Amino acid sequence: MAERTETVTKKDIARRVANRMDEPVYKSEPWVNTVLEAIGDFLVEADPDVRIELRDFGVFEVKKTKAKPKARNPKTNETVFVHSRRKTHFRPGKRIREVLKQPLHELGYEIPEGSADKHLDEDDE
Repeated sequence: MAERTETVTKKDIARRVANRMDEPVYKSEPWVNTVLEAIGDFLVEADPDVRIELRDFGVFEVKKTKAKPKARNPKTNETVFVHSRRKTHFRPGKRIREVLKQPLHELGYEIPEGSADKHLDEDDE
């Protein structure tokens, strides 16, 4: 069975903000909720596209997709029509992107099973 991915919640973000601001959590929680709701509102209200740029963090975008007249339902193998719709996309800012580009073995993380760079882990032994 696969390990469960760590989940960070709004409460965790509020705690982090409170620690950085040297304030109690109950003061930062409404601010965090309001900022996240505002970002969500911009995404929901996209008509039909929107780009939310948060300098030093990243860019959220709502983009249109094309209709797919011959998509396949993997469960039933049935051909289905998928309407055009809107989708969200996040592109991280430079600082986040650079950190995420670092190879897992350099950071001391376990390399996923079946990964092409699994041999690097074995060479260290």
